[in-house]
Amino acid sequence: MKRFANSVSRLGFVAAIAAICLSAVGCAPRQSTTRGELVRVTEGDFRIAATRRVAAGDIVIRVKNRGPDAHELIVVKTETGRLPLRGDGLTVDEDAVQHDEVGALEPGSPGSVRELHVRLTPGRYVLLCNMSGHYMGGMHRTLVVR
Repeated sequence: MKRFANSVSRLGFVAAIAAICLSAVGCAPRQSTTRGELVRVTEGDFRIAATRRVAAGDIVIRVKNRGPDAHELIVVKTETGRLPLRGDGLTVDEDAVQHDEVGALEPGSPGSVRELHVRLTPGRYVLLCNMSGHYMGGMHRTLVVR
């Protein structure tokens, strides 16, 4: 009987320690992975909805794909807002704008949420999806950085 009481007592002790450890972890403040001003971007069927103006500095671009297809996001600095097209006339010539590209996200599947961390200086930027035909279909948005 004493052996049973000792094992129950040990089990209670272990359970109490586990509860303390788990509650300490659960009560700890969550650290945000977001550093910088947040720009929310929604990609869908041949459209990009996004903030139009943002202050210069560290920026977090959070991209939600609400469309039925995969979409990428490329950020290009351009003072004119116009980008050169490839020979197909449907996609941006990424080789021609390579030196102006500030960041990019690989294609995200429908429903995905991704983040791109960039440091933007004052100027005009274009957020775009350059998957075949998407840019010419309307998947681009100008972002002005003050």
